[in-house]
Amino acid sequence: MPVATVRPAKSEYDPYYGKYISLVPEMDVLTAMEQQLQETQALLRGVSPEHALFRYEPDKWSVKELVGHVNDTERIFSYRALRIARADRTPLAGFEQNDYIQPGGFDKRSIASLSIEFEYIRRATISLFRNLDADAWERRGMASNVEVSVRALAYIIAGHELHHRKILRERYGLGI
Repeated sequence: MPVATVRPAKSEYDPYYGKYISLVPEMDVLTAMEQQLQETQALLRGVSPEHALFRYEPDKWSVKELVGHVNDTERIFSYRALRIARADRTPLAGFEQNDYIQPGGFDKRSIASLSIEFEYIRRATISLFRNLDADAWERRGMASNVEVSVRALAYIIAGHELHHRKILRERYGLGI
């Protein structure tokens, strides 16, 4: 069975991330990531410049900030996967997602530029995982003081994007 079709065991990740992993369909995670790329870009193409600044509550992120968060998180989790896949045993620090929003300046950018950035990041993520051997997918390391496998990181990345796309539909009214 190809490595990318084997779902991570619960021992491969912090229970918090189970909510993301459970969203990934029963298919090759790389195929899922490729489909997500197309689906998310189609969703973002329909966002007007005005709606891109919409917040469903005053203290919540704008559409642009949410997309920026997805981009930042995918970069960070892919970096973790790279380090662990290469057998780097150095514990990797966590990050506070809210601390990244204001310095990210996402609301000053166009939604199109954030969508293009998502495309480039996602293609790089897929390339990284596609070129790992079976041993690399199985490797584990420490990130945010919790042991995690490279395989789990692939599923977390895919599930995190699905989680936020669902929020874009349900709370921001996109794609309805």
